[in-house]
Amino acid sequence: MKARIVGTGSYLPEKELTNFELEKMVDTSNDWIVSRTGIETRRIAADDQSTSDMATIAAQRAMDMAGVKAEDIDMIVLGTITGDYPWPATACIVQTNLGAKNAYAYDVSAACSGFLYALSSANDFLTAGRGKRALVIGAETLSRIIDWEDRNTCVLFGDGAGAFFLKLRKVTQVSCPVTFTRMAPTSNYCTNPVSGLKYRLLSMPWNRDRPISRCKGMKSSRWQSGR
Repeated sequence: MKARIVGTGSYLPEKELTNFELEKMVDTSNDWIVSRTGIETRRIAADDQSTSDMATIAAQRAMDMAGVKAEDIDMIVLGTITGDYPWPATACIVQTNLGAKNAYAYDVSAACSGFLYALSSANDFLTAGRGKRALVIGAETLSRIIDWEDRNTCVLFGDGAGAFFLKLRKVTQVSCPVTFTRMAPTSNYCTNPVSGLKYRLLSMPWNRDRPISRCKGMKSSRWQSGR
């Protein structure tokens, strides 16, 4: 990597869900879970917590370690598949929470490898001269989309956030890029069709009681088009 990691931060919700508690929910056991995954417990977000909330805390801790202020951030990249909304990007919500007025922000949706893609993307942007400092975050609230009656799935996931703060190196040297490997197509192995457009959440005729996309009049339209 041309950039270097100068700060790290993380956040875990207070609530824990142990394997022994899962034994009461599904047909499983602590020994079965530990022997196959090594997992003994996972954290669950509070009802009033969102992905952006956890991401913001982890990001601030990474910034504190790096000794930087919000206005020093040039870009924010957030890896998540459980963003607060389809749009705006959850990274933009974190940007607002931090007061990072000079940063551009976007999400990367790549599930388990999302944080690595976000890290590689930020490194590439900095190397290309698009900025000098980047905040890279991985955050998920997977407990909200898990089938808690499916023992093959619910034992694997929890909620939390982690963050790196990157600075561009001042000297040119041999880089150590993030390396990705490929495997056979597995897109049907782990899916969540409910929140995607392929699965029609909205009934026709239009049901106004369900979430829909809205903008705040012409002012919003002009801002989006850059006018």
